[in-house]
Amino acid sequence: MRYRTRVTAPAALLGTVGALSLDSPAHADPATATPGPETLGDSVYPSLGNDGYRVSAYHLDFAYDATTRLVDATATLRITTTQELSRLSLDALGLVIREVLLDGVPAAREQVGEKLRITPVTSLAARTTATVTVTYTADPRAVLAHTAWVPTPDGFAICPQPNSAHTVFPCNDHPSDKADFTFRITVPAGLRGVANGNLVRTEDLADGRTAYCYRSREPMATELAQITVGDYVIKDRQGPHGLPLRDVVPTARAAALEPALALTPNLVSWIEQRLGAFPFETYGLLPCNNDASNAFDFTGLETQTLTLYKPNYLLQAEKNIGSHMMHELVHSYFGNSVSPASWADLWLNEGHADFYGLLYRYERGWTDSLGLTTMEARMKDTYARGDQWRKSSGPVAAPNEANLFDSQRYLGGVLVLYALRRQVGETVFAAIESTFLERFRNASASTADYIAVASEISGTDQSGFLRDWLYGTKTPRMPGHPDWTVTPATSTLRTPQSRPSDPHDNSATL
Repeated sequence: MRYRTRVTAPAALLGTVGALSLDSPAHADPATATPGPETLGDSVYPSLGNDGYRVSAYHLDFAYDATTRLVDATATLRITTTQELSRLSLDALGLVIREVLLDGVPAAREQVGEKLRITPVTSLAARTTATVTVTYTADPRAVLAHTAWVPTPDGFAICPQPNSAHTVFPCNDHPSDKADFTFRITVPAGLRGVANGNLVRTEDLADGRTAYCYRSREPMATELAQITVGDYVIKDRQGPHGLPLRDVVPTARAAALEPALALTPNLVSWIEQRLGAFPFETYGLLPCNNDASNAFDFTGLETQTLTLYKPNYLLQAEKNIGSHMMHELVHSYFGNSVSPASWADLWLNEGHADFYGLLYRYERGWTDSLGLTTMEARMKDTYARGDQWRKSSGPVAAPNEANLFDSQRYLGGVLVLYALRRQVGETVFAAIESTFLERFRNASASTADYIAVASEISGTDQSGFLRDWLYGTKTPRMPGHPDWTVTPATSTLRTPQSRPSDPHDNSATL
C-alpha cells in the first residue's frame, strides 16, 4: 500500500487555478536527475500511473460549449516529487494539449501513447512541491481505445473506472494516489454543471453562462471523479443523522424517478448500522440522461458521493433495484473511502458490495436471480462453482485485465468473506470490518492489509486461511459445512461469465 499524509487543499483553490501556485521548487543536479518512471507497477494495468511524484490536489476548470459540444479545460495539479526528476509524465489520452506550465513557466511537452511527458526548464529536486497546469480541449464524442466520456443529448457525464479518468483530465491515474479535488464547471443558459462533493459557489457570467464550483471534502481516487453537464434538477432530502442527500436528475424524468430516489435514506440507515457513519459529506444518485445500451457497460457506478445510473434501471419496483442500490452504496465504504492499493485488490470493493447487498436482499425477503432466499443457499451454490471459476477467471485476488470484472471478483469475493465470517464468528468479523475501514479511511489498502487486520483482530494468524481462499487454484473446505462439495472444473476454458457485452454487470445483486 502507498500511504501518505493527507494534504488538505485550501479553499482558495476554488477561486482560481493560480491559487495552486507555490514558490519555485528546488532544483536538482542535472547530472543526477532522471525521468520519472511512467508506471506504478500495477499487475492488472502495468502502464497505468506514474512514479517519481505524488499528487496532493487537482483543480479542474471545465467550460462546455453546447454548439460545438467540446470542452475547453484546464487541469491544475499540485505535486510533490519523491526523487530528482529531469522529466515527469501524466496519464493522458485523447486530449488536445494547448499548453503546459510548471509553476507558471512554459515546459516542453510530448504526447507518447497514453502519456503526457513534461520536461521542465530545470530539473526538479526530490521532496519538492510544484504546480503543473495543463490547458487542453476534449471531445466527449471522440472515438478512443477506451473512454470515460458518456455523451448525452444535452451534455455529458463520465465513468472513469477503472483506467479511463485520463481521457477526461491529465492525471496520475491510479487509485493508490488519492488527492483533493475542486471543480469549476461553466455551462450555457439552461444547463447545469455538477461534480463530486458539495456546491460551494455559483458564478453568474456573461452571455447567460453560469459557473458551478464544487469541492470534495475527502480525498479521492481519479477513477471516482464525476463531472456532468445537462438539463438537470437537484433534488435535496435528508438522510439519517442529518446527512445531506442530493440527487441530480434529468428534469423531464424527475417525477418518474422519485420512487427510486426516495429509497436512499433507509438504505443509508441500514448500512450505517453495520459499517458505521457514512464516510462522506453527502450522497446521491445521478441517473445520467442516456439509456443507450452502448452508453456505458454497467448499471451503476460508484463515483464518489454521486452514483451514476442508467435511468431506466431505476424505474423498476423496489424489489428489483434495492439490492443493487445497496451494492453501490456500500462502495462509499469499500472502494471510495478505502480505495484498492492496486487493481488486483478489486475483490475488496466488489466482494464487500455484493456481500452486504445480498444480506440486504435476503433480509427484505426478496429472492435473488437464482430464486434463492438465503445467503447460505447462495453461498452453497457459489461454492460448487469455485473450481470452475478459479480455472476460467483465476483466483479471487489474482485477476488480469480481461477478467477483472468477472463474477469471481464479485460472488467469489462474497464467498471469501462468508468463509472468514464462518471461521471467526459474526462478532469478530464485524470488528475486522470496522477496524479495516477506520484504519485505512481516506487511503488505499491492499489484500495483504486486509489479511493483517483479520489476523490482528481475530487474535489468530489468518494468512494461510485467507491466502488459500484468495490465491489458491482449488476451493478450500468451507468452515462449518463439511458436506458442501465443489463441482469439478471442465477441461475446456469457458468464456468468463457475462463478457464481453456487459463486463461490469456480474454483481449478484442485479
